Amino acid sequence: MKKVNAFWREKTLTEMTAEEWESLCDGCAKCCLQKLEDEDTDEVYYTNLVCRYLDAQCRCKVYNTRHEKVPSCIWLKPADVSAFKWLPDTCAYRLVYEGKDLPSWHPLRTGKPMSTVKKGKSVLHWPVIPDDAVPEDEWEDHIIFKAE
Repeated sequence: MKKVNAFWREKTLTEMTAEEWESLCDGCAKCCLQKLEDEDTDEVYYTNLVCRYLDAQCRCKVYNTRHEKVPSCIWLKPADVSAFKWLPDTCAYRLVYEGKDLPSWHPLRTGKPMSTVKKGKSVLHWPVIPDDAVPEDEWEDHIIFKAE
């Protein structure tokens, strides 16, 4: 069995190279779900509306230009992760920030890029709807859970 370079156990997020940082993404696409924030309580709610640019492999079709195509797309950066409490509790960025290990199904641990999808940990098998199919004033009707 091939030994895995567990750099995420030895480095902080800000110490990682750009390649290491990018490789932390498990491909769950939960960050690609549209979220609504309650202005009074700051609570964040996930909807079943997914970015129109998400493909069938749970990857962004316009990754390199995503911030031009979707100005509201949040750019995750190592220095800002502490502010992203809305990230799912299985998100590698959140786990590493909190000093936890990656789950056994994470692609960095399995060596298989689609292991997140195959384990059922992505939105690929959820009944999601492209965000451009629903008027924004109806997004509240699509809330599925509150961020923890």
